[in-house]
Amino acid sequence: METEFGKRLKELREEKGVSQPALAAALGVSKAIVSFWENGRREPTLSNLIAIADYFGESLDYLAGRKE
Repeated sequence: METEFGKRLKELREEKGVSQPALAAALGVSKAIVSFWENGRREPTLSNLIAIADYFGESLDYLAGRKE
């Protein structure tokens, strides 16, 4: 069950040409965790969410689907 967050994470990752393993390494998590986030099987912790926002230069509101 894909979530808005998962959809946006995957879109950002693909737009920037970043693989799941590369993103996982940058964030200090496993590739499986990135896959779980994208597929809506898990949600990131607040610290991981902030790290993702910083990595892609996006706001938390954008990642959460609260604004375009």
